[in-house]
Amino acid sequence: MDTTRPAPSPSATAAASGPAAQAAGPGGRARWVLGVLSFVYVLNFLDRQLISILAKPIQDDLHISDGQLGLITGLYFALFYTLIAIPVGWLADKTNRVRVLSFACFLWSAATIACGLAKSYPQLVIARMTVGIGEAGGVPPSYAIISDYFPSGTRGRALGLFNMGPPIGMALGVAFGASIAAAYSWRDAFIAVGAIGVVTAIIVFFFVREPERGRLDVKDPSTPDAAPVSAEFWPTCKMFFTRPVLLLIALAGGATQFVTYAIINFTTLFLMREKGMTLGEVALYYSILVGVCVSIGMYVSGLLVDWLAKRSKTAYAYVPAIALVIAAPFFAGFVWAPTWSLAMVFLAVPTFFNYFYLSPTVAFVQEEVLPHQRVLSGALLLLVMNLIGLGFGPTYLGAVSDLFRESNPENSLQLAFYTLIPFYFLAVALFIALARAIRREAVQAGGRDQ
Repeated sequence: MDTTRPAPSPSATAAASGPAAQAAGPGGRARWVLGVLSFVYVLNFLDRQLISILAKPIQDDLHISDGQLGLITGLYFALFYTLIAIPVGWLADKTNRVRVLSFACFLWSAATIACGLAKSYPQLVIARMTVGIGEAGGVPPSYAIISDYFPSGTRGRALGLFNMGPPIGMALGVAFGASIAAAYSWRDAFIAVGAIGVVTAIIVFFFVREPERGRLDVKDPSTPDAAPVSAEFWPTCKMFFTRPVLLLIALAGGATQFVTYAIINFTTLFLMREKGMTLGEVALYYSILVGVCVSIGMYVSGLLVDWLAKRSKTAYAYVPAIALVIAAPFFAGFVWAPTWSLAMVFLAVPTFFNYFYLSPTVAFVQEEVLPHQRVLSGALLLLVMNLIGLGFGPTYLGAVSDLFRESNPENSLQLAFYTLIPFYFLAVALFIALARAIRREAVQAGGRDQ
């Protein structure tokens, strides 16, 4: 089989849908699996963000700087998270994706407990890197499992619901992690969350069924059935990085994540240190803002792209581009605001729009590759996005804050946050380039943009 050809477009797939495909649509089991995998993603992101949420007490206890915090939440974590995701994605494409996911959940949860037991910065770094190794096996298999439980035309919404995991995870982390830390210690928060993850990993192993690969993808009736194909590592990598639309959407997502990860990894510290919020106020007000605004934004973006992509695939590019243009000035207002209450009002808008990129980006890649390439392609997408965004966003912001702190110790993070604004418009430019590439690919294929 030719592993480099693009998969059918969403509209072409929808048009070809027959009774068999409709009968295989999402049912109760699909919704159950989506719920379980979404909860795993909640834990994935909660464990990942707990250090950022509890940055102030961790800094006070272990005496680490903003730059060290940026490295441990950014580059140190991302190197393992992104690079390990590639062989894990290849393995999951060739083996049982559910078992890969359950083992990964167990590993990162145990490592989260180890973070709570760390007595020094080097110990925390090692535990944090192990969290990254485990979480590398979390998201890519989930993308592919969901794509085999939900047919084309419903994947945007399903992935939109799944991608609500990060905001819910961060909201729960802020609410319960900060509350536990305020009542007991930051260490107890890590241990409690890690223990929940260990139990969840066992549930995934025994109660989530591995779906047949590509069972809901509509096949051309003129083409004879072929034997299932295993993903080939290098041909899939070549396909991903040589198709302009796939490379551009990964780069655009990475530029967006550069901003979003820098913001979420330092916002709690910024609100407490430079806006005057207490840990209890953060646990209440910031958790509600994150949980409501990001969750709704994730779901709305999935609905929008499912609806608009039926008319033009450029919706996968224009939906996040327009959202980022709206978000940028309100982010500037959040950074400027003299009080934390006014800052929270401004922050609500970029918190809603900043994440409009994720569901369209993931859905586009899952639609554009063959069924046996989905896990590895999802891992390659995360490699590019997270190495740029998660790896360098927080690392950059922490380093810039340390740089400004010598001359502006009272508002170094504020000045560092201002330097993120140009990156909003870099991401917008990349999404516009993606829209043009989608049109060019449609013309080269001999059809109109659809």
